[in-house]
Amino acid sequence: MIRTQKKSTRLRPTPVRIGTLLAVLALTACGGGGGGGGGGFSFIPPAAGGGGGGAGGGGGGTTPTDPSGPGNPPPVDATLRIGVLSSSPQLVTGDDALVELELLREKADGGLAVSVDGRDVTAAFSRDPASGRLVGKLTGLKLGSNELVASYGGYSAKLQLTAYPITGPVISGPHEEPFVCGYATFTRMGGQVLKPLDDGKCSVETRVDYYYRTTAGSNVRFVPESITAYPANMAWLTINGKQVPYVVRLESGTINRGLYQSAILHDVLNEPAPSPTSRPAGWNGTLLYPLGGGCQGGWFQQGNDFATLINPTYQSRGFAVTTSTLNVFGTNCNDQLSSETIAMVKERFIENFGVPAHTVGTGGSGGSYQSHQTSDNYPGLFDGVVVSQVFADVTSSTIFKLHDSRVLNNYFNDPATAALAYTTAEKQAISGYLQIGNIPNMSNSAGRLDPTVSFPAGVPAEQRYNALTNPTGARATVFDHTVNVYGKTEAEGFALRPIDNVGIQYGLNALNEGKLGIEKFLDLNERVGGVDRDMKRTAARTVGDTDALRRAYQSGRIVNGAGGLASTAIIDLRDYNDGATGGDIHTKIHSFSMRERLRRANGNIDNHVMWTMGGGSAAAFDEMVKWLSAVKADTSERTKAQKIAANRPADLQDACWNAGLKYTEEQTAFGAGACNTFYPAGTTPRMAAGGPLTDDIAKCQLKPLNPSDYSVSFNPTQWARLSAAFPEGVCDWTKPGVGQQPLAGTWLSFGPSPVNLLFDITKKLVSSFL
Repeated sequence: MIRTQKKSTRLRPTPVRIGTLLAVLALTACGGGGGGGGGGFSFIPPAAGGGGGGAGGGGGGTTPTDPSGPGNPPPVDATLRIGVLSSSPQLVTGDDALVELELLREKADGGLAVSVDGRDVTAAFSRDPASGRLVGKLTGLKLGSNELVASYGGYSAKLQLTAYPITGPVISGPHEEPFVCGYATFTRMGGQVLKPLDDGKCSVETRVDYYYRTTAGSNVRFVPESITAYPANMAWLTINGKQVPYVVRLESGTINRGLYQSAILHDVLNEPAPSPTSRPAGWNGTLLYPLGGGCQGGWFQQGNDFATLINPTYQSRGFAVTTSTLNVFGTNCNDQLSSETIAMVKERFIENFGVPAHTVGTGGSGGSYQSHQTSDNYPGLFDGVVVSQVFADVTSSTIFKLHDSRVLNNYFNDPATAALAYTTAEKQAISGYLQIGNIPNMSNSAGRLDPTVSFPAGVPAEQRYNALTNPTGARATVFDHTVNVYGKTEAEGFALRPIDNVGIQYGLNALNEGKLGIEKFLDLNERVGGVDRDMKRTAARTVGDTDALRRAYQSGRIVNGAGGLASTAIIDLRDYNDGATGGDIHTKIHSFSMRERLRRANGNIDNHVMWTMGGGSAAAFDEMVKWLSAVKADTSERTKAQKIAANRPADLQDACWNAGLKYTEEQTAFGAGACNTFYPAGTTPRMAAGGPLTDDIAKCQLKPLNPSDYSVSFNPTQWARLSAAFPEGVCDWTKPGVGQQPLAGTWLSFGPSPVNLLFDITKKLVSSFL
């Protein structure tokens, strides 16, 4: 089924929301009442070039609208503080929000009163037994601005809550069209059917189902109202020393046009309905957020699947779990939209169950993109991540090598190249791959850059791009799917691209190491060429677009590592695929590109642990909870990043496994050691051309040709050919890339929210702070 988006301001009665972002405002005396919005997110000023922190406190950044901040302390006789727990006040979604009131000086005659736009909501608040504070879920918020006023003991304050539709968008820019609904074939309902709302946005009614797990390991749906006792074959779990029934409350619905679910243990026959002030005994306080892989074909669709949330690895540890189809990159290969969805889905979870003690993102391949990019760009959504088949991000780690593999594959398969008779060893040296099967494999994976290759089945043929018959049709590329960030070409309206190979000397290291002759090096770089926006081979090199290059760095599409990742605990479960003869995109080097960016940005890698070919996700989850619990218990004045480093469990160290034995040693990209002997790393075509281990230069700065850069001597004719191949010069890898710069900030917006707006494609508006 395909939907076209209609203009609507409809809100669902039950909302959705994000992280544990607390906006704290001091309340001042009547007549001098306190100010506006505050934020739980962290904003890095452009000049800072880094930071961290974010939701729930942490490292750098500012909360510029907090009137109780430095230089503006609260009045001595303030009686309470007010904050939003479920989201930033400026980024509320749906018609509800979870609000907290902290009474600083309780008074018998305090006379607490809370209102929204003059409507009394005092009765929504009750005491949270865990924190001792008053917590209330406010409902009935309208789209746009809502004035929250709290008064107690003669003091009051105002807080503006800005609400956006539960269908989005909030910070990711205009929704993509066409958009194929997937709810009719959603596979995670145990045979149940989701009921559509027919709002033109693929929305469904929210529903709650209960499942129990049998002693034989199957999941059985049941209706709590129809039984008075649990079945005899139901399994039991021990959580925090207490025996609880293996009964899962499974909520399903739609948020941001994606299908979501949340799963939490709940003794439905003996416990009250879960709420922020009445948490199920089976929840240990940790929220796990699984993230799915893929990319190619990940656009124009809602999706209909993700990994099941009813999983003994999760429930046996007391984890609550939530995710969305838009957090599967095979459905949505756009980390900006994924992060927005994570924020909205987590917001919903907090409104239902309260703020988690920790939130852990986890996933492999495309799930690792999302883990890294969400952590760095939207700090506070994740406290830690457990990742596998790692890439630093979707923009640089994969697209650079896919593009370069495509142009190399084009060259090697050109009939004019056949006479040169490249050997396997020469192709390995040129590409950096240990297996030459990676060249055609990665070239094929570059289909995600081709506007015609990978469409979801439900997108009608007449809506798809065709250069001849439908030049304005939908384009199936990762760049066009992220057009709200990169912008469009003026003439065709195609997405701008942060990809370039001008000046790259393919095979440079091989030449200098004596693995490639001069003639082959020259011919390769004379004829390798590039690709156009339709992924057609060109004789000229690929040229990146200036605006796209700049915004890729400013916005964190190319992960920096100095944002929220600086204060995020990371466990990298490194698989080994470099030996796959047919090629595999998930090569070892990408873990070290991520690690090197962290080292460069923060001066250390204290928050990054790597297990190669062993350990397993279950053990990693246990170590992560131990790690984050120690950080939470640390009441020192250290920064969040320092607490992460200081509280890493002593037994949580880099290691690899081979033949059943564990080798505890620092994991390095190259060099001596047991782990590198067992699992040697290849590189990439760009690194094999002299590029850095960080693998984050989309377009290199150029320098003049210099004979001293080569270990071989060129004769005059050869030097003239090399000069003709690189008329503007060759890559100077000692310099930053063109447009490369620090993050412009965290919690950046691409509209409709104006808060921290970086770029608005609907108005071609660029933020004034740049």
